[in-house]
Amino acid sequence: MRLSAREACALGALAAIAAISAAWWALALWPAGDVPPEWLVRTRAVCFGTRPDGLPGPEGWGALITQPIGMLAILMIGWREEVVGALGTLAARPLGRLALVVTLALGIVGAGAIGMRVRVAAAASANAESLTELPVPGEDDLAVGYRNEDRPAPALGLVGQDGRTVTLDGYSGSPLLVSFVFGHCETICPIVVRETLGARRQLEAEGREVAAIVITLDPWRDTPGRLPYLASRLDLRDGESLLGGEVADVEAALDRWEVPRQRDLRTGDIVHPPLVYVVDANGRIAYSAAGGEQLIADLVRRMPTGS
Repeated sequence: MRLSAREACALGALAAIAAISAAWWALALWPAGDVPPEWLVRTRAVCFGTRPDGLPGPEGWGALITQPIGMLAILMIGWREEVVGALGTLAARPLGRLALVVTLALGIVGAGAIGMRVRVAAAASANAESLTELPVPGEDDLAVGYRNEDRPAPALGLVGQDGRTVTLDGYSGSPLLVSFVFGHCETICPIVVRETLGARRQLEAEGREVAAIVITLDPWRDTPGRLPYLASRLDLRDGESLLGGEVADVEAALDRWEVPRQRDLRTGDIVHPPLVYVVDANGRIAYSAAGGEQLIADLVRRMPTGS
């Protein structure tokens, strides 16, 4: 038995719906490597309302679920008999049955991968909520998400992407932004870096001299030899450094800077809150912030000139 022309068209439409749906889900959830490209971060934010944990927002889940169902419903309304007939013809042939089984197996594997991605993200979010959160002082009139600090900035002594040891002495006389991320992070880290660097470049456009440091939370994988690659992927420019070093040295520095973190020994990933320190020109931590380009820039503007 051969497929009629209409059955062949219906089968082609069904395959197209499956391919489009798979591509749509992959765009939303497929792992994007060590540092997701900017276009992917923006696309996911616009199309799926992606949250800091890397999962789509409510509208994104709605689009992922309803769009394939809607396309399938339209096809079945107009071509129901042809779709049923085409599937019956395939099921009657050995190669057709094999194609149907392979398609079903791929669907099951894809559903399992989605479930695993959701479970991992949910576990990471739960761990993150257990970490110390940054309290918000009520007397401040800027946006929420920051804290007054007023304490000396701890020592650094870590290695930059150029291989040289970086200390705080090289940043005296101007404000410094310090953030903490790791290379394999696909969720909150790219956002923190983008907001921190965006604030710095916004301030530079105003004629303010501000530097930025990004310190790795994962010295096990973000080794000194890998820092130049990561710095390039993060689009670091002059006055912006990515710091790492030996595991013991980085861990000691993170402890001195009081960075909350938990390492998953199974995956190697680091659970941590978004954290950016604003250091004044005298080498004192003036504020800690939970991110936000405008907020970080406003905190720097708030500090007295030449402080």
